[in-house]
Amino acid sequence: MRQVTGATERVVVVGAGLGGLACALHLAGAGRQVTVVERAAEPGGRAGRLALAGFEFDTGPTVLTMPDLIAEPLAAVGESLTDWLPLTTLDPAYRAWFPDGSSLDVITDPERMAQQLAEVCGPREAAGYRRFVASARQLWQLERDDFIARNLDAPTDLLNGNLLRLLAVGGFGRLQAYIDRFFRDPRTRRIFSFQAMYAGLAPHRALAIYAVIAYLDAVCGVYFPRGGVHALPRALAGAADKHGVELRYDTTVTRVETRAGRAVAVHTTGGERIPADVVVLNPDLPAAHELLPGPGLRRRLRYSPSCVVVHIGSRQHYSKIAHHNIHFGRAWRRTFQEVIDEGRLMSDPSLLVTNPTRTDPQLAPAGQHSYYLLAPAPNLATGAQAWRSGLTDAYVSQLFEVLEARGYHGFRDAATVCHPVTPADWADQGLAAGTPFAAAHTFAQTGPFRPNNLHPALDNVVFVGSGTQPGVGVPMVLISGKLAAARVTGAAR
Repeated sequence: MRQVTGATERVVVVGAGLGGLACALHLAGAGRQVTVVERAAEPGGRAGRLALAGFEFDTGPTVLTMPDLIAEPLAAVGESLTDWLPLTTLDPAYRAWFPDGSSLDVITDPERMAQQLAEVCGPREAAGYRRFVASARQLWQLERDDFIARNLDAPTDLLNGNLLRLLAVGGFGRLQAYIDRFFRDPRTRRIFSFQAMYAGLAPHRALAIYAVIAYLDAVCGVYFPRGGVHALPRALAGAADKHGVELRYDTTVTRVETRAGRAVAVHTTGGERIPADVVVLNPDLPAAHELLPGPGLRRRLRYSPSCVVVHIGSRQHYSKIAHHNIHFGRAWRRTFQEVIDEGRLMSDPSLLVTNPTRTDPQLAPAGQHSYYLLAPAPNLATGAQAWRSGLTDAYVSQLFEVLEARGYHGFRDAATVCHPVTPADWADQGLAAGTPFAAAHTFAQTGPFRPNNLHPALDNVVFVGSGTQPGVGVPMVLISGKLAAARVTGAAR
Protein backbone atom coordinates (compact mmCIF):
# COMPACT_ATOMS: atom_id res chain seq x y z
CA MET A 1 0.00 0.00 0.00
CA ARG A 2 1.28 3.45 -0.92
CA GLN A 3 1.39 5.81 2.00
CA VAL A 4 2.45 9.30 2.97
CA THR A 5 6.20 9.70 3.30
CA GLY A 6 8.12 11.92 5.67
CA ALA A 7 6.77 13.59 8.79
CA THR A 8 3.12 12.95 9.63
CA GLU A 9 2.77 14.47 13.10
CA ARG A 10 0.59 17.51 12.21
CA VAL A 11 -2.43 16.77 10.03
CA VAL A 12 -4.85 19.39 8.75
CA VAL A 13 -8.20 18.02 7.59
CA VAL A 14 -10.08 20.41 5.30
CA GLY A 15 -13.81 19.81 5.74
CA ALA A 16 -15.84 18.38 8.62
CA GLY A 17 -17.98 16.03 6.56
CA LEU A 18 -18.46 12.44 7.64
CA GLY A 19 -15.31 11.28 5.86
CA GLY A 20 -13.18 14.07 7.26
CA LEU A 21 -14.44 13.52 10.80
CA ALA A 22 -13.96 9.74 10.61
CA CYS A 23 -10.43 10.28 9.31
CA ALA A 24 -9.69 12.78 12.11
CA LEU A 25 -10.81 10.28 14.76
CA HIS A 26 -8.67 7.47 13.34
CA LEU A 27 -5.68 9.83 13.16
CA ALA A 28 -6.24 11.12 16.69
CA GLY A 29 -6.42 7.54 17.90
CA ALA A 30 -3.05 6.92 16.24
CA GLY A 31 -1.48 9.82 18.11
CA ARG A 32 -1.49 12.50 15.41
CA GLN A 33 -2.06 16.18 16.11
CA VAL A 34 -5.17 16.94 14.06
CA THR A 35 -6.83 20.21 13.09
CA VAL A 36 -10.15 20.15 11.22
CA VAL A 37 -10.96 23.33 9.28
CA GLU A 38 -14.61 23.74 8.23
CA ARG A 39 -16.17 26.64 6.32
CA ALA A 40 -19.63 26.13 7.86
CA ALA A 41 -20.65 26.99 11.41
CA GLU A 42 -21.08 23.32 12.37
CA PRO A 43 -19.95 19.87 11.26
CA GLY A 44 -21.70 17.64 8.75
CA GLY A 45 -20.88 18.63 5.19
CA ARG A 46 -23.61 17.06 3.07
CA ALA A 47 -25.11 15.57 6.25
CA GLY A 48 -26.12 19.04 7.34
CA ARG A 49 -29.05 20.61 9.13
CA LEU A 50 -31.65 23.14 8.08
CA ALA A 51 -33.69 24.94 10.75
CA LEU A 52 -36.86 26.66 9.52
CA ALA A 53 -39.85 27.92 11.53
CA GLY A 54 -39.25 25.46 14.35
CA PHE A 55 -38.59 22.47 12.05
CA GLU A 56 -35.24 20.63 11.93
CA PHE A 57 -34.47 19.04 8.56
CA ASP A 58 -31.62 16.74 7.51
CA THR A 59 -30.19 18.26 4.35
CA GLY A 60 -28.34 15.16 3.20
CA PRO A 61 -28.72 11.43 3.76
CA THR A 62 -31.77 10.24 5.65
CA VAL A 63 -31.17 6.48 5.41
CA LEU A 64 -28.63 5.22 7.94
CA THR A 65 -27.28 1.66 7.87
CA MET A 66 -24.35 -0.31 9.31
CA PRO A 67 -23.91 1.24 12.76
CA ASP A 68 -20.80 -0.87 13.26
CA LEU A 69 -19.10 1.39 10.72
CA ILE A 70 -20.03 4.41 12.85
CA ALA A 71 -18.65 2.62 15.89
CA GLU A 72 -15.21 2.13 14.27
CA PRO A 73 -13.95 5.74 14.29
CA LEU A 74 -15.37 6.24 17.78
CA ALA A 75 -13.61 3.09 18.97
CA ALA A 76 -10.36 4.45 17.53
CA VAL A 77 -10.34 6.97 20.40
CA GLY A 78 -11.80 4.57 22.95
CA GLU A 79 -15.40 5.76 22.73
CA SER A 80 -18.63 3.75 22.47
CA LEU A 81 -21.33 4.32 19.89
CA THR A 82 -24.12 3.94 22.43
CA ASP A 83 -22.67 6.78 24.51
CA TRP A 84 -22.68 9.20 21.59
CA LEU A 85 -25.51 8.29 19.24
CA PRO A 86 -28.80 6.74 20.44
CA LEU A 87 -30.26 4.82 17.50
CA THR A 88 -33.78 3.60 16.78
CA THR A 89 -34.20 0.59 14.51
CA LEU A 90 -36.82 1.37 11.88
CA ASP A 91 -39.46 -1.32 11.43
CA PRO A 92 -40.20 -1.45 8.58
CA ALA A 93 -37.01 -0.12 7.04
CA TYR A 94 -39.14 1.12 4.13
CA ARG A 95 -42.72 0.87 2.99
CA ALA A 96 -42.93 0.41 -0.77
CA TRP A 97 -46.02 1.65 -2.61
CA PHE A 98 -46.92 0.47 -6.11
CA PRO A 99 -49.10 1.94 -8.87
CA ASP A 100 -51.62 -0.92 -8.60
CA GLY A 101 -52.44 0.28 -5.07
CA SER A 102 -50.56 -2.50 -3.26
CA SER A 103 -47.76 -2.02 -0.77
CA LEU A 104 -44.98 -4.09 0.76
CA ASP A 105 -43.01 -3.50 3.92
CA VAL A 106 -39.26 -4.00 3.70
CA ILE A 107 -38.65 -5.84 6.97
CA THR A 108 -35.08 -6.53 8.00
CA ASP A 109 -35.94 -9.71 9.91
CA PRO A 110 -35.56 -12.28 7.11
CA GLU A 111 -38.14 -14.68 8.55
CA ARG A 112 -40.81 -12.01 8.94
CA MET A 113 -40.02 -10.63 5.50
CA ALA A 114 -40.26 -14.08 3.94
CA GLN A 115 -43.59 -14.66 5.66
CA GLN A 116 -44.97 -11.37 4.29
CA LEU A 117 -43.76 -12.22 0.78
CA ALA A 118 -45.37 -15.65 1.00
CA GLU A 119 -48.69 -14.03 1.93
CA VAL A 120 -48.59 -11.21 -0.62
CA CYS A 121 -46.55 -12.62 -3.53
CA GLY A 122 -46.65 -16.37 -2.98
CA PRO A 123 -44.33 -19.04 -1.56
CA ARG A 124 -42.07 -19.06 -4.63
CA GLU A 125 -41.21 -15.41 -4.07
CA ALA A 126 -40.53 -16.04 -0.39
CA ALA A 127 -38.16 -18.87 -1.30
CA GLY A 128 -36.40 -16.61 -3.78
CA TYR A 129 -36.02 -13.96 -1.11
CA ARG A 130 -34.35 -16.44 1.24
CA ARG A 131 -31.90 -17.39 -1.52
CA PHE A 132 -31.26 -13.70 -2.21
CA VAL A 133 -30.41 -13.00 1.44
CA ALA A 134 -27.90 -15.85 1.51
CA SER A 135 -26.32 -14.81 -1.79
CA ALA A 136 -26.16 -11.08 -1.01
CA ARG A 137 -24.67 -11.84 2.41
CA GLN A 138 -21.98 -13.84 0.65
CA LEU A 139 -21.34 -10.93 -1.74
CA TRP A 140 -20.88 -8.55 1.19
CA GLN A 141 -18.52 -10.93 2.96
CA LEU A 142 -16.46 -11.37 -0.20
CA GLU A 143 -16.34 -7.67 -0.99
CA ARG A 144 -15.94 -5.96 2.35
CA ASP A 145 -12.38 -6.71 3.43
CA ASP A 146 -10.65 -7.30 0.11
CA PHE A 147 -12.35 -4.74 -2.15
CA ILE A 148 -14.18 -2.12 -0.08
CA ALA A 149 -12.37 -1.61 3.23
CA ARG A 150 -8.95 -1.67 1.63
CA ASN A 151 -6.76 0.85 -0.15
CA LEU A 152 -6.35 -0.18 -3.78
CA ASP A 153 -3.53 1.30 -5.85
CA ALA A 154 -3.66 -0.80 -9.00
CA PRO A 155 -5.88 -3.40 -10.71
CA THR A 156 -3.41 -6.06 -9.64
CA ASP A 157 -4.46 -5.41 -6.04
CA LEU A 158 -7.73 -7.14 -6.92
CA LEU A 159 -6.02 -10.43 -7.69
CA ASN A 160 -6.90 -12.70 -4.81
CA GLY A 161 -9.06 -15.69 -4.09
CA ASN A 162 -12.15 -13.65 -3.36
CA LEU A 163 -12.06 -12.15 -6.85
CA LEU A 164 -12.50 -15.63 -8.29
CA ARG A 165 -15.31 -16.31 -5.83
CA LEU A 166 -17.05 -13.07 -6.85
CA LEU A 167 -16.77 -14.11 -10.49
CA ALA A 168 -18.17 -17.54 -9.64
CA VAL A 169 -21.28 -16.13 -7.93
CA GLY A 170 -21.96 -13.69 -10.77
CA GLY A 171 -20.78 -10.52 -9.05
CA PHE A 172 -19.58 -8.97 -12.31
CA GLY A 173 -22.78 -9.60 -14.22
CA ARG A 174 -25.58 -7.03 -14.29
CA LEU A 175 -27.53 -6.20 -11.18
CA GLN A 176 -30.99 -6.58 -12.71
CA ALA A 177 -30.13 -10.02 -14.08
CA TYR A 178 -28.78 -11.00 -10.67
CA ILE A 179 -31.96 -9.82 -8.91
CA ASP A 180 -34.15 -11.55 -11.47
CA ARG A 181 -32.53 -14.88 -10.56
CA PHE A 182 -34.30 -14.70 -7.20
CA PHE A 183 -37.49 -12.72 -7.81
CA ARG A 184 -40.28 -12.89 -10.38
CA ASP A 185 -42.77 -10.41 -9.02
CA PRO A 186 -42.12 -6.94 -10.54
CA ARG A 187 -42.64 -5.41 -7.11
CA THR A 188 -39.90 -7.34 -5.38
CA ARG A 189 -37.59 -6.87 -8.34
CA ARG A 190 -37.95 -3.12 -7.87
CA ILE A 191 -37.53 -3.21 -4.09
CA PHE A 192 -34.19 -4.97 -4.33
CA SER A 193 -32.75 -3.14 -7.35
CA PHE A 194 -33.78 0.53 -7.06
CA GLN A 195 -30.67 1.12 -4.91
CA ALA A 196 -28.63 1.13 -8.13
CA MET A 197 -29.62 4.78 -8.42
CA TYR A 198 -27.45 5.42 -5.34
CA ALA A 199 -24.51 4.14 -7.36
CA GLY A 200 -25.47 6.40 -10.26
CA LEU A 201 -26.61 3.69 -12.65
CA ALA A 202 -29.71 1.90 -13.88
CA PRO A 203 -30.14 -1.64 -12.49
CA HIS A 204 -29.70 -3.19 -15.94
CA ARG A 205 -26.30 -1.47 -16.23
CA ALA A 206 -24.96 -1.62 -12.67
CA LEU A 207 -22.71 -4.48 -11.66
CA ALA A 208 -24.24 -7.22 -9.53
CA ILE A 209 -21.72 -6.50 -6.79
CA TYR A 210 -23.92 -3.50 -5.92
CA ALA A 211 -26.60 -5.86 -4.66
CA VAL A 212 -24.81 -5.33 -1.36
CA ILE A 213 -26.48 -1.88 -1.14
CA ALA A 214 -29.87 -3.57 -1.04
CA TYR A 215 -28.49 -6.09 1.43
CA LEU A 216 -27.28 -3.34 3.79
CA ASP A 217 -30.64 -1.54 3.52
CA ALA A 218 -33.12 -4.36 3.43
CA VAL A 219 -31.45 -7.05 5.53
CA CYS A 220 -28.89 -5.47 7.87
CA GLY A 221 -31.27 -2.77 9.07
CA VAL A 222 -32.05 0.93 8.78
CA TYR A 223 -31.63 3.19 11.80
CA PHE A 224 -32.55 6.71 12.87
CA PRO A 225 -30.62 8.74 15.44
CA ARG A 226 -32.37 10.93 17.95
CA GLY A 227 -32.21 14.42 16.46
CA GLY A 228 -31.94 13.18 12.87
CA VAL A 229 -29.03 11.95 10.77
CA HIS A 230 -27.20 15.23 11.40
CA ALA A 231 -26.72 13.91 14.94
CA LEU A 232 -24.10 11.57 13.44
CA PRO A 233 -21.55 14.25 12.46
CA ARG A 234 -22.31 16.08 15.69
CA ALA A 235 -21.42 12.92 17.62
CA LEU A 236 -18.21 12.33 15.65
CA ALA A 237 -17.19 15.97 16.11
CA GLY A 238 -17.95 15.81 19.83
CA ALA A 239 -15.78 12.73 20.29
CA ALA A 240 -13.01 14.31 18.21
CA ASP A 241 -13.08 17.46 20.33
CA LYS A 242 -12.95 15.40 23.52
CA HIS A 243 -9.80 13.65 22.29
CA GLY A 244 -7.80 16.67 21.31
CA VAL A 245 -8.79 17.34 17.71
CA GLU A 246 -8.94 21.09 17.08
CA LEU A 247 -12.19 21.93 15.28
CA ARG A 248 -12.25 25.31 13.59
CA TYR A 249 -15.63 26.33 12.15
CA ASP A 250 -16.49 29.37 10.04
CA THR A 251 -13.03 29.06 8.50
CA THR A 252 -12.68 28.74 4.73
CA VAL A 253 -9.51 27.34 3.17
CA THR A 254 -8.47 29.17 0.01
CA ARG A 255 -5.43 27.16 -1.02
CA VAL A 256 -2.92 24.52 -0.04
CA GLU A 257 0.66 25.79 -0.01
CA THR A 258 3.20 23.38 -1.47
CA ARG A 259 6.98 23.29 -1.61
CA ALA A 260 9.28 20.74 -3.24
CA GLY A 261 6.43 18.37 -4.09
CA ARG A 262 4.81 18.45 -0.64
CA ALA A 263 1.98 20.31 1.06
CA VAL A 264 3.33 22.47 3.87
CA ALA A 265 0.34 24.57 4.97
CA VAL A 266 -3.22 25.64 4.24
CA HIS A 267 -4.29 29.28 3.89
CA THR A 268 -7.65 30.72 4.91
CA THR A 269 -9.78 33.66 3.83
CA GLY A 270 -8.82 35.34 7.09
CA GLY A 271 -5.20 35.45 5.98
CA GLU A 272 -4.07 32.70 8.35
CA ARG A 273 -1.45 30.14 7.44
CA ILE A 274 -1.86 26.77 9.20
CA PRO A 275 1.30 24.61 8.93
CA ALA A 276 0.83 20.91 8.15
CA ASP A 277 2.89 17.78 7.66
CA VAL A 278 -0.13 16.16 5.93
CA VAL A 279 -3.23 17.68 4.36
CA VAL A 280 -6.45 15.65 4.06
CA LEU A 281 -9.04 17.13 1.68
CA ASN A 282 -12.73 16.38 2.28
CA PRO A 283 -14.42 18.72 -0.27
CA ASP A 284 -15.98 17.24 -3.41
CA LEU A 285 -13.06 15.93 -5.46
CA PRO A 286 -12.94 18.61 -8.19
CA ALA A 287 -13.28 21.35 -5.54
CA ALA A 288 -10.50 19.72 -3.52
CA HIS A 289 -8.18 19.80 -6.54
CA GLU A 290 -8.93 23.50 -7.02
CA LEU A 291 -7.25 24.15 -3.66
CA LEU A 292 -4.02 22.67 -5.00
CA PRO A 293 -1.53 24.22 -7.43
CA GLY A 294 -1.81 23.19 -11.04
CA PRO A 295 -4.67 22.76 -13.50
CA GLY A 296 -7.09 20.94 -11.18
CA LEU A 297 -8.62 17.51 -11.61
CA ARG A 298 -7.54 16.37 -15.05
CA ARG A 299 -9.55 13.19 -15.22
CA ARG A 300 -12.94 13.47 -16.87
CA LEU A 301 -15.46 11.74 -14.64
CA ARG A 302 -18.98 10.52 -15.31
CA TYR A 303 -21.24 11.77 -12.55
CA SER A 304 -24.25 10.19 -10.87
CA PRO A 305 -27.73 11.60 -11.36
CA SER A 306 -28.73 14.39 -9.02
CA CYS A 307 -32.00 14.92 -7.19
CA VAL A 308 -34.52 17.49 -6.14
CA VAL A 309 -35.15 17.48 -2.41
CA VAL A 310 -38.10 19.33 -0.88
CA HIS A 311 -38.17 19.94 2.87
CA ILE A 312 -41.77 20.29 3.99
CA GLY A 313 -43.25 21.32 7.31
CA SER A 314 -46.89 20.38 7.55
CA ARG A 315 -49.99 20.33 9.72
CA GLN A 316 -51.02 17.02 8.14
CA HIS A 317 -50.34 13.53 9.48
CA TYR A 318 -50.71 10.40 7.32
CA SER A 319 -51.30 7.32 9.40
CA LYS A 320 -50.69 4.72 6.69
CA ILE A 321 -47.14 5.69 5.76
CA ALA A 322 -43.89 4.57 7.43
CA HIS A 323 -40.76 6.54 8.31
CA HIS A 324 -39.31 5.88 4.83
CA ASN A 325 -41.66 5.40 1.87
CA ILE A 326 -40.83 4.58 -1.73
CA HIS A 327 -43.56 5.43 -4.21
CA PHE A 328 -42.95 3.67 -7.52
CA GLY A 329 -44.44 4.97 -10.74
CA ARG A 330 -45.62 2.66 -13.47
CA ALA A 331 -42.52 3.35 -15.54
CA TRP A 332 -39.32 1.61 -14.52
CA ARG A 333 -36.59 1.19 -17.10
CA ARG A 334 -37.83 4.32 -18.88
CA THR A 335 -37.40 6.34 -15.69
CA PHE A 336 -33.69 5.55 -15.52
CA GLN A 337 -33.33 6.25 -19.23
CA GLU A 338 -34.95 9.68 -18.87
CA VAL A 339 -32.87 10.78 -15.90
CA ILE A 340 -29.50 9.20 -16.70
CA ASP A 341 -29.31 9.01 -20.50
CA GLU A 342 -31.63 11.71 -21.80
CA GLY A 343 -31.16 14.35 -19.11
CA ARG A 344 -34.92 14.77 -18.66
CA LEU A 345 -37.11 14.91 -15.59
CA MET A 346 -39.12 11.78 -14.85
CA SER A 347 -42.39 11.63 -16.75
CA ASP A 348 -43.77 9.11 -14.22
CA PRO A 349 -41.87 9.84 -10.99
CA SER A 350 -40.69 7.33 -8.45
CA LEU A 351 -40.22 9.17 -5.17
CA LEU A 352 -38.79 8.77 -1.67
CA VAL A 353 -40.86 10.34 1.10
CA THR A 354 -39.33 10.34 4.57
CA ASN A 355 -41.41 11.33 7.59
CA PRO A 356 -38.82 11.76 10.39
CA THR A 357 -41.26 13.15 12.95
CA ARG A 358 -42.93 9.74 12.97
CA THR A 359 -39.87 8.56 14.91
CA ASP A 360 -38.72 11.81 16.53
CA PRO A 361 -41.60 14.30 17.05
CA GLN A 362 -39.19 16.87 18.49
CA LEU A 363 -37.98 17.68 14.97
CA ALA A 364 -41.13 19.79 14.43
CA PRO A 365 -43.26 22.20 16.46
CA ALA A 366 -45.87 20.50 18.63
CA GLY A 367 -48.61 18.91 16.58
CA GLN A 368 -46.84 19.39 13.25
CA HIS A 369 -44.93 17.03 10.99
CA SER A 370 -41.92 17.12 8.67
CA TYR A 371 -41.46 15.44 5.30
CA TYR A 372 -38.40 14.97 3.12
CA LEU A 373 -39.32 14.44 -0.52
CA LEU A 374 -36.61 13.23 -2.89
CA ALA A 375 -37.05 12.97 -6.65
CA PRO A 376 -34.12 11.72 -8.79
CA ALA A 377 -33.18 14.29 -11.43
CA PRO A 378 -30.53 14.69 -14.14
CA ASN A 379 -27.23 16.17 -13.08
CA LEU A 380 -26.19 19.43 -14.70
CA ALA A 381 -23.72 17.73 -17.03
CA THR A 382 -26.47 15.55 -18.50
CA GLY A 383 -29.43 17.90 -18.45
CA ALA A 384 -29.06 21.63 -17.86
CA GLN A 385 -32.58 22.28 -16.60
CA ALA A 386 -33.74 25.87 -16.03
CA TRP A 387 -33.74 25.62 -12.24
CA ARG A 388 -32.95 29.31 -11.84
CA SER A 389 -35.64 30.44 -14.28
CA GLY A 390 -38.93 29.34 -12.78
CA LEU A 391 -38.69 25.57 -13.19
CA THR A 392 -38.24 24.91 -9.48
CA ASP A 393 -41.67 26.15 -8.39
CA ALA A 394 -43.38 24.43 -11.30
CA TYR A 395 -41.66 21.11 -10.62
CA VAL A 396 -42.39 21.22 -6.88
CA SER A 397 -46.02 21.87 -7.73
CA GLN A 398 -45.99 18.86 -10.07
CA LEU A 399 -44.47 16.65 -7.36
CA PHE A 400 -47.15 17.75 -4.90
CA GLU A 401 -49.80 16.81 -7.46
CA VAL A 402 -48.22 13.37 -7.82
CA LEU A 403 -48.27 12.86 -4.04
CA GLU A 404 -51.88 13.99 -3.81
CA ALA A 405 -52.79 11.44 -6.48
CA ARG A 406 -50.92 8.73 -4.56
CA GLY A 407 -52.84 9.23 -1.34
CA TYR A 408 -51.36 12.29 0.37
CA HIS A 409 -54.67 14.12 0.38
CA GLY A 410 -54.46 17.80 1.28
CA PHE A 411 -50.67 17.76 1.10
CA ARG A 412 -50.28 21.12 -0.59
CA ASP A 413 -52.76 23.00 1.59
CA ALA A 414 -51.32 21.59 4.83
CA ALA A 415 -47.73 22.66 4.05
CA THR A 416 -46.54 25.53 6.25
CA VAL A 417 -42.88 25.29 5.17
CA CYS A 418 -41.61 24.36 1.71
CA HIS A 419 -37.89 24.57 0.96
CA PRO A 420 -36.73 22.99 -2.33
CA VAL A 421 -33.11 22.11 -3.16
CA THR A 422 -32.26 21.55 -6.83
CA PRO A 423 -29.18 20.50 -8.79
CA ALA A 424 -28.37 24.20 -9.20
CA ASP A 425 -28.30 24.53 -5.41
CA TRP A 426 -26.04 21.50 -5.09
CA ALA A 427 -23.69 23.13 -7.61
CA ASP A 428 -23.69 26.32 -5.54
CA GLN A 429 -22.46 24.22 -2.62
CA GLY A 430 -19.43 23.17 -4.67
CA LEU A 431 -20.67 19.78 -5.86
CA ALA A 432 -19.54 18.87 -9.36
CA ALA A 433 -22.30 18.53 -11.98
CA GLY A 434 -24.80 19.61 -9.34
CA THR A 435 -25.08 16.17 -7.78
CA PRO A 436 -24.61 15.17 -4.12
CA PHE A 437 -23.84 11.59 -5.24
CA ALA A 438 -20.37 12.22 -6.77
CA ALA A 439 -18.93 10.10 -9.59
CA ALA A 440 -21.07 7.20 -10.78
CA HIS A 441 -19.96 3.66 -9.99
CA THR A 442 -19.30 2.53 -13.52
CA PHE A 443 -16.75 -0.25 -13.91
CA ALA A 444 -14.15 2.36 -14.93
CA GLN A 445 -14.87 4.31 -11.72
CA THR A 446 -14.97 1.44 -9.23
CA GLY A 447 -12.30 0.02 -6.93
CA PRO A 448 -8.76 0.78 -8.14
CA PHE A 449 -10.23 2.59 -11.17
CA ARG A 450 -11.94 5.17 -8.95
CA PRO A 451 -9.88 8.31 -8.20
CA ASN A 452 -7.20 7.33 -5.70
CA ASN A 453 -7.19 8.82 -2.23
CA LEU A 454 -3.46 9.64 -2.36
CA HIS A 455 -2.41 12.47 -4.66
CA PRO A 456 -0.24 11.18 -7.53
CA ALA A 457 2.35 13.97 -7.26
CA LEU A 458 1.99 15.49 -3.78
CA ASP A 459 2.78 12.52 -1.59
CA ASN A 460 1.37 14.01 1.60
CA VAL A 461 -2.02 15.10 0.22
CA VAL A 462 -4.84 12.64 0.89
CA PHE A 463 -8.46 12.74 -0.32
CA VAL A 464 -11.48 11.52 1.62
CA GLY A 465 -15.19 11.30 0.86
CA SER A 466 -17.56 9.90 -1.74
CA GLY A 467 -15.53 11.00 -4.76
CA THR A 468 -12.66 8.67 -3.92
CA GLN A 469 -12.42 5.03 -2.80
CA PRO A 470 -14.58 3.19 -1.94
CA GLY A 471 -17.45 5.46 -3.05
CA VAL A 472 -20.90 6.87 -2.36
CA GLY A 473 -23.14 6.44 0.67
CA VAL A 474 -22.71 6.90 4.41
CA PRO A 475 -21.12 3.45 5.00
CA MET A 476 -18.62 3.95 2.17
CA VAL A 477 -17.75 7.49 3.25
CA LEU A 478 -17.07 6.34 6.82
CA ILE A 479 -14.82 3.63 5.41
CA SER A 480 -13.10 6.26 3.26
CA GLY A 481 -12.13 8.06 6.46
CA LYS A 482 -10.43 4.96 7.77
CA LEU A 483 -8.66 4.35 4.46
CA ALA A 484 -7.45 7.95 4.27
CA ALA A 485 -6.06 7.71 7.79
CA ALA A 486 -4.30 4.47 6.88
CA ARG A 487 -2.44 6.34 4.10
CA VAL A 488 -0.96 8.46 6.88
CA THR A 489 -0.39 5.86 9.58
CA GLY A 490 0.15 2.71 7.52
CA ALA A 491 -2.24 0.96 9.91
CA ALA A 492 -4.21 -1.00 7.28
CA ARG A 493 -3.51 -3.11 4.24
